[in-house]
Amino acid sequence: MTGASKVFVAAATDAMLCAGLLFCSYLLRYGDIQQAWAGSKTLLIWAALFGPACFYFAGLYREITRYIGPIFAVRVCKGVALLTAAILGVAFLQSEFIKTPRTVPVIYFSITTLAIGATRLGARWLLLGQTEYFKKYPVAIFGAGAAGIGLHSALIHGREQSVVAFIDDDEKLHGRKIRNVPVYSSEDLEQVFTKHDIKALLLALPSASRARRLKLVEKATAHGVRVLTVPTLAELDDGTASVGQLRPVKVDDLLGRTPVAANEELMHRHIAGKSVLVTGAGGSIGSELCRKIVDAGPTRLVLLDQCEHNLYAIEKEIRHAIAKRGTEMLLETSLGSVNDRVLLERVLVAQRIETVYHAAAYKHVPMVEKHETAGVETNVFGTLIAAQAAVNAGVQAFIFVSTDKAVRPTSVMGASKRLAEMILQSMNDVSHGRTVFSMVRFGNVLGSSGSVIPLFQEQLERGGPVTVTHAEMVRYFMTIPEAAQLVIQAGAMAKGGEVFVLDMGEPVKIIDLAKNMIRLAGRTLRNEDHPTGEIEIQITGMRPGEKLYEELLISSNATSTEHASIGLAHEPFESWNSLEAKLDRLQTAVDQRDDGVVRKLLGELVGGYETSPVKLR
Repeated sequence: MTGASKVFVAAATDAMLCAGLLFCSYLLRYGDIQQAWAGSKTLLIWAALFGPACFYFAGLYREITRYIGPIFAVRVCKGVALLTAAILGVAFLQSEFIKTPRTVPVIYFSITTLAIGATRLGARWLLLGQTEYFKKYPVAIFGAGAAGIGLHSALIHGREQSVVAFIDDDEKLHGRKIRNVPVYSSEDLEQVFTKHDIKALLLALPSASRARRLKLVEKATAHGVRVLTVPTLAELDDGTASVGQLRPVKVDDLLGRTPVAANEELMHRHIAGKSVLVTGAGGSIGSELCRKIVDAGPTRLVLLDQCEHNLYAIEKEIRHAIAKRGTEMLLETSLGSVNDRVLLERVLVAQRIETVYHAAAYKHVPMVEKHETAGVETNVFGTLIAAQAAVNAGVQAFIFVSTDKAVRPTSVMGASKRLAEMILQSMNDVSHGRTVFSMVRFGNVLGSSGSVIPLFQEQLERGGPVTVTHAEMVRYFMTIPEAAQLVIQAGAMAKGGEVFVLDMGEPVKIIDLAKNMIRLAGRTLRNEDHPTGEIEIQITGMRPGEKLYEELLISSNATSTEHASIGLAHEPFESWNSLEAKLDRLQTAVDQRDDGVVRKLLGELVGGYETSPVKLR
C-alpha cells in the first residue's frame, strides 16, 4: 500500500469515528437513542468532514505509525480540540448551541482522544507488537546508561530483538524499570539468562575495558548466549559508527590493554608540514602508519613497497582520504625493494624526505626460518641501505619498526631484527646528529598478515580443529591502529639511538585465545570434559625458532618517558667501526646464498642468539 493510500484509509476511518463518537457522546449524556439522534443528527456530517481536516492540520497524517512517539499524544489532543471547537461553531451557527448539553463537548473530547489514539496504537501493535511478543527473540542490554537507553530506542522498532532486561552495576537502578524494562544487577547475570531465556547479550559499554568485556563474554557464552556490542568510544568519536549499530564482539575487543589517548603534539612533531617516507607501506603496520600520517598533515607522503598489489591498494585508500580531507598534501608511490640502494637514494633526495618510517621487513617466523638468507638480506641489509641513504640525503628522523622477538632471539627473524637495531644504534653515533635514529619495539598486532588470529579464523571456518603449538605459549597483543600511533609518538621523542618499548599490557595464553575465538564464533569446545563439543584444540608442538614467552627488554634498566605507554630500553651495542667489518662478512655470505654461514655469523653478531639445529624445508 502506498503512502497516499494509507493516508486515505486513515482519514476515512477517522471520519467514521468522529461522526459515530459524536452520536455516542449524546447517547452517554441522554441515555436514550431517540434523544441522542435528535440532538446530533445535524452535526454528524460536519464531524465526519471536519475530523480529517483538523487531524491533518494537527500533523497526525504526517506521523509514520510504526515510529510514533510522545509527540503523537500532543498532536492527537490538538486535533481533537480543534474538531470539538469546530463542531461547537457549527452548532452555534445552526442555533443548536443552546440545546447542546455542556457535558457533551467534554465527553466528546475525551472519548475521541482515546479512540483516535487507540486506533494508531492498535495499528502500531499490528505492525510491530505481534512480531515483538511472538516472533522476536529476547535480548538483554548490559549497561543502563545513555548508550544502553539509546540502543533500546534504536531496537524498539526493529523486527528481530525484544529487549526484556537491562543489566547494570549501579545499585541505585536495581529493581527499577527503564521504559518498562526491569533493571537487574550484574551479579544476577546467569539468573537473568535463565529467567528470560535470553538469546543475546548486547553490550552498551563503549568505554569498558577489554578485561571487563572478556569476563562478560565468558559468562554469556558459557550459557550459550550470543554477545553483540555497540561501537567503542573511538568508533563513535571518529563518526564511523553510531550507538544503534550492533556488531559481534571481535577478539580485538578482548585482547591487549585499554588504549591510551594519543598525545597530539607527539603525533605531529615529525610529520606536520614535512615530507615523509614509509617503507613497507602496503603491509599491516606500514599501511596503518600511512593512515595516521595523513591525519597529522604532512606536505608530502611517499609510499614505498615491493608488492604491486599492496602498493596500489594503499595508494587508492590514501588518495581517497586526502580528497576527503580537502588538503593540498602530495602523494607519491615507489615500487621497489629497500635493498635497492640507487632507488632509495633517488627517492629520498628527489622527494626531499625529512622523516622515514621503516616498516619494510620479512616478519613471519617459520617462513624466515626456512629462508634465512632472504630474511637477513631484507631485515638487516635493507635496513642498513635505508639508513645509509637517509644519512646521505640529510633525513632528519629515521624510525625503525622492531619486534619483541629481537630480545634474546631464538629465530632468524628475531636475530635479524636485533641486528638491524644494533646497526641503527651504531649509525646514530657516526651520523653526529644529522639523522636521528630510533627504534620502536612491540609484540604481536591483532589481525596482521601471518598472525595467529587469521589462522584461527580460517580453521574455525573449516570446522576445526584449531591448532596451538604449545599449551603454555603466551604472547603480547596490541591493535594495529594503536601500535602505529605509538610508533609515531615514540619516534617523536627520540634524541638519537633510543630503543623504545611499548606497553603491551598483560600477556595472553594462546590456548585461551583459541578458546575465546571458538566461543565468539558461537561454537562449543570439544575436549575430555565436553566430548560432544564442535571444535577441538590440537597441540601440534613448537616450531623451530618459536619461543614460549616473549620479552620486550634485553637488559632490565628501562626508564619511563613522557608517554605513559612508552618505555625506554638501554640496550648494549657495538661501535660502527667494529660492526662494519663483521657485516661485510655477513654480506658476502648473503651474496653467496650460503645459509649455514649466514646462520653462523648471525649467531656471532647477535648476543644470546643460538642457531636452531633443525630447519624446516
